[in-house]
Amino acid sequence: MPNIDSLFVTRLYRAALSEHGPAIDAKELEASCYSIAEDDEAGQEWCDENGYPGYTSYASLSDLPWRFPIFADLVKVLDAHVAAFAQDLEFDLDGKELKLEDIWINILPEGGMHASHIHPHSVISGTTYVAMPDGASALKLEDPRSARMMAAPVRRKDARQELRTFIYAKPVVGDVLLWESWLRHEVPMNMSEDDRISVSFNYSWN
Repeated sequence: MPNIDSLFVTRLYRAALSEHGPAIDAKELEASCYSIAEDDEAGQEWCDENGYPGYTSYASLSDLPWRFPIFADLVKVLDAHVAAFAQDLEFDLDGKELKLEDIWINILPEGGMHASHIHPHSVISGTTYVAMPDGASALKLEDPRSARMMAAPVRRKDARQELRTFIYAKPVVGDVLLWESWLRHEVPMNMSEDDRISVSFNYSWN
């Protein structure tokens, strides 16, 4: 019998926020996201100028944990999740820690989407989910080798998950997803009439 190994594994971490640290009130977090979006005129202007549907604080606010205590609590929880993921990845951090680089809000209305991208200057990236109404889009993850498979046939629709070109991770409110920052990902169009709300973040090695 042949021996077939799976090599160069891409890891996706998924857990409930509540598995680490203090409980985060989802309703309070959602209200805070809307409050910040309403007051953040610079962020609203950036979204308008760049054709971003809905709202993101990515280009306008860098101090969410300082502005709202619930974000400070959230970062403490995220720190624990990221540390657990780094251990699973068997990183040799040389006595250092992965530290929060930035954290931002995403509010996608009906029809909103976020095109495929990576986070090239970070180590671990992730998102926690604040509002996921029925019809809200999953997170779409792309096989990082896809650009090198120009002559390869497509995979069968029932292919094993680890062999698929794209994976759709469907989170629920209170989930946190983590991945290595080089992994290309996107948010397909929100088909719900209600907002899809998430908080995304990057961790770097300092």
